[in-house]
Amino acid sequence: MKPDIPPAATPLPDSRGINLYEADPSYAGLLGVYLEPALATHLAPHLARLGHLAGAEIDVLAQAADRNPPLLHHRARAGGDLQSIEKHPAYRRLEEIAFAEFGLAAMSHRGGVLGWPQPLPPVAKYALTYLYVQAEFGVCCPLSMTDSLTRTLRKYGDASLVARYLPGLTGQDLETLTQGAMFMTEQGAGSDVGAVTTRAVRCGDDWRLYGEKWFCSNVDAGLAMVLARPEGACGGTSGLALFLLPRTLPDGSRNAYRIARLKDKLGTRGMASGEIVLQGAFAYLVGDPQRGFVQMADMINMSRLSNGMRAAGMMRRALTESLYVARRREAFGKRLVDLPLMRRQLLKLLLAAEAARSVMLYTASQLERADAGDEQARRRVRILTPLVKFRACRDARRATGDAMEVRGGCGYIEEWSDARLVRDAHLGSIWEGTSNVVALDVMRAIRREDALAALVPALAALLPEGRLGAALRAALERAAQLATDTAQGRDDAHARQAASGLYSVVAAIVLAHEGTRLAAGGDARRWLLAALVHEHRLRRRDPLRVARGAAEGDLAAALLPETPVSPGDAQRLLESFRL
Repeated sequence: MKPDIPPAATPLPDSRGINLYEADPSYAGLLGVYLEPALATHLAPHLARLGHLAGAEIDVLAQAADRNPPLLHHRARAGGDLQSIEKHPAYRRLEEIAFAEFGLAAMSHRGGVLGWPQPLPPVAKYALTYLYVQAEFGVCCPLSMTDSLTRTLRKYGDASLVARYLPGLTGQDLETLTQGAMFMTEQGAGSDVGAVTTRAVRCGDDWRLYGEKWFCSNVDAGLAMVLARPEGACGGTSGLALFLLPRTLPDGSRNAYRIARLKDKLGTRGMASGEIVLQGAFAYLVGDPQRGFVQMADMINMSRLSNGMRAAGMMRRALTESLYVARRREAFGKRLVDLPLMRRQLLKLLLAAEAARSVMLYTASQLERADAGDEQARRRVRILTPLVKFRACRDARRATGDAMEVRGGCGYIEEWSDARLVRDAHLGSIWEGTSNVVALDVMRAIRREDALAALVPALAALLPEGRLGAALRAALERAAQLATDTAQGRDDAHARQAASGLYSVVAAIVLAHEGTRLAAGGDARRWLLAALVHEHRLRRRDPLRVARGAAEGDLAAALLPETPVSPGDAQRLLESFRL
């Protein structure tokens, strides 16, 4: 069935103003798989409103903020030290929508946000932020770090420290809100965190920090988590302690560190990233001084999961734009969506976007269980988080570039969303660990925490019946064996291959499980997506031979309209797959 698409007013279809929640017709049903019915009903109008804002006001503001990056003022007009960052009004309004109106950084930590009496579960937070990031990536960095700093502080910080700063971190009034940040990277210590040289000096009951941090996003945040090495501590990560660095001291004076300069970045231009110099800055010790990196890792992992969510959101925006154009623009006497090569390109976009979203939602659901004390779920989150960060962020770079091609030359112009999506997507593969580093972390989770022993049985329990389930079970066994052999053999050269295979298996099984849940309501299209993952990412393919698997024309006709596919029709289409 083809959606009823009105003719374009001009030859260039313009999606500005569409509701990005309503333009994603399967999203509401999918969230019903992961949210309690009462909560899903409660969130529906908030999702619709955020989708409207993301497709209109937020998109316009994001474009303006991207064109007007922040300015660092070192001195006041009369000559005194100032260290003030001037942000464009568009960026300030973007902060207001995210932090104040929707409470995206606060909702996991206290009740009352969006009218819900209890703290909202991770799935709800990521479901909403997933819509916001489709229009604006930069603000999602402060959102993520404020949320994850709050989590880490509550988990490891002294009770008095938590009591002092929690109200500001979880507030929704921009005048009193405290934003968070993470200052970790140094010139000689990027991925190799153990090479950190920032010193922590004990001065009576206080701690003072000395050194330089090279890449600090949200550089003027009110609070930052910082890794530093106490004097006399051993080298490597085991000698690092975790500190909470306030921008302003309790007496109202400015702390002893300065912003040296702001970064001129490829993307996320509206958000201030910079370099700082610590000049005996006062800081609070957080938790055990001999477990600083372990404690910081909790914040890093939450940021990685957020990164995977953002990659999924950007791919969804890329897909939405591509479908909007392809359904309305004509070439060679046909709509683009009816051209065979375009259909194949759109199916690839659809597959990457849907896989990332499903893995993200499944991981978020496991995080809720882990936070409730489920040790097996904690181990699953430990491996799923780097998995989704690794693969979804890499897929987003390609997906946004392919979507730019769908729009054509206009996609290369900054007046449209495509160019910004491409630029912002490249950050995900670097921030909180490059692809190599994160793939190695997947192997580390297997080797040190036996994470596969927790993940594989949980995935096996989600397998559907029939040929699809049997094929995915075999793929799960092969992927788990490859990952185990790679991790235990410390075969670093193949860590990315093993992680990619494992991610694809997770995605296929979760998609199939979602399909089974939604089939009860008459929509089994996710079975087809699971089979596509198996066909295109888990089977051997000869690059010099035309693949004769499932009939792509029939699959495109079933999947690209984004309308329900009955279980019977889905089963008939599955017969064409070589499972």
